[in-house]
This record gives sequence, structure tokens and C-alpha cells, in this order.
Amino acid sequence: MTVIITATELMAELAGGQPGKARPVLLDVRWQLGGPPGGPQYAAGHLPGAVYVDLDGELAGPSGPAGRHPLPDLEVFTAAMRRAGIGADSEVVVYDGGPGEVPAQNPAAGWAAARAWWLLRWAGHSSVRVLDGGLAAWTAAGGALTTDVPEPVPGDFTPAPGALPLLTAPDAAALARRGVLLDARAAERYRGDVEPIDRVGGHIPGALSAPTTENLAPDGTFRAPGELAERFSSLGATAGAEVGVYCGSGVSGAHEVLALAIAGVPAALYVGSWSEWSSDASRPVATGPQPG
Repeated sequence: MTVIITATELMAELAGGQPGKARPVLLDVRWQLGGPPGGPQYAAGHLPGAVYVDLDGELAGPSGPAGRHPLPDLEVFTAAMRRAGIGADSEVVVYDGGPGEVPAQNPAAGWAAARAWWLLRWAGHSSVRVLDGGLAAWTAAGGALTTDVPEPVPGDFTPAPGALPLLTAPDAAALARRGVLLDARAAERYRGDVEPIDRVGGHIPGALSAPTTENLAPDGTFRAPGELAERFSSLGATAGAEVGVYCGSGVSGAHEVLALAIAGVPAALYVGSWSEWSSDASRPVATGPQPG
């Protein structure tokens, strides 16, 4: 199943594409960790026909014991998808800001789009792709932006949760012992050298460091499937292995699940991630470069 689409491919689809094929529903999910909200950026210019969806309010529930970005209330998520015009047969393309002018300064490139992709897939909607490189790739390819806000006909999106595997904290701990559990955060947070957000630094014992930044090429698009497969294979994450992913709060972890899907490796996501795990002082914490 195709999980990403290039800017030029999307332009072709929007320009007419295949006869009889409906125009894809576009979701603008721009978001930055600790950065400005995406709403004003959307208002300043977005892909023609795109509807803005708020990550914090519609793609996640309130921060709390279950983590900073737990699963959203299903009714809230459903209402957002219907408002965007998504129906049972809709093709959906999601995008965020991408890497911007300086890719190295935006490690969150693709995270929000991957979160929207993962939620839709988890909720049973299989026809969803991520715009590779985001809005930055679109404009670099000559794509136009607009300030017009569409008013799509409401869709009949009906979620069927559970289509993608989900890990709880005990599940993640067990998987780290019997399979492959990847930590998608920056290596220094995995080691526990720094922890700018959560209660304590370190990682789930047995987890392997696999930063999301290594999923991307220098231009902020995903590395080729073969390169990603080689990267994950070196960590033991192959199509035949039991693989799970976590991050800080279930956003960059979705990006890792997407990268694994490009490589042909199914993976489960621990949505609560380190923000949930580390909030309970009784849970073990490993530090340093080794799994522990």
C-alpha cells in the first residue's frame, strides 16, 4: 500500500488525474513542538482545497497521566474528519510544513502529518497518504498556495478503531524484552544526557535508539525504501520481527511507524510514549547508549 505521495504526483492528481477518480481530501496539519500554532500559518497560505486540522485539539486528547498527546476523544476526531469532508471512500492526503528553508533546524518535519496518517489508519481508513516533504516540497515544485478557506460537504467518516496495533506501557516493556522496541527521540534524550520536557531522562529498558531524523534525506523527504529497510534491519526491525515504536508523546513515533511502513515493516505504536512512561516513578529507567 502506498503511504506517501510526491508533490508532482499530487499536482497531477489535483489537475485531473485519472478519469472518474475523485479529488483527494487535503488536510493541513501544520504543527511544531513548542512552536507557533498552525492555524495562522494555514490562514496565510495553504494548498488549494486543504482543510486545517489542529493536532493538539483534534488529533490528540488533553495532556495528562496518559501522556502529552494521548489518543483523541473519538467523537472529536470523527467530527474533525467529517468537517474536512472525509467519507468512507475518500482518498486523503495529509501534509504539514515540511523542513522549511533549513531542514536541519526543523527536526519535527513530517511529524504532524504522520500523526494524522497514523490516526486515520488506526481508525480504519486505509486510503491516506502523506505529502513527502510537506508544504516545503509543494512550493519548491512550483505549487500554488491560496488563502481561500474551503467549505467541503461534510463527510460520513465512521471510525473503526484498532486497524493498526497499539501498545500500552506494559506492552512496550514486554516487547522490549522479546522483540524490537525503537525509541524515536533524539539520541541525547534516549541516553538521558538531557531531558527538556519530561520528568526524567533515559529510555525504556531494552529499547533501541532510532531517531526519526535519520528517516529523512537532506531535503526533508523520506529516504528511499531500500535505505530505510537497511537502516531498520541493522536494528533488527525486519518484516518478520515484532516491532514497536515510542517517542516523547506519540507524534514523532508515528513518523517512525510511517518510515517503517515505507520499508515494508509493520510496527505498533506506544502512543503514551516517554511522557506517560516517565510520569510513573515506579517504572524502570535505563540511561546511557546501551539498551539496558
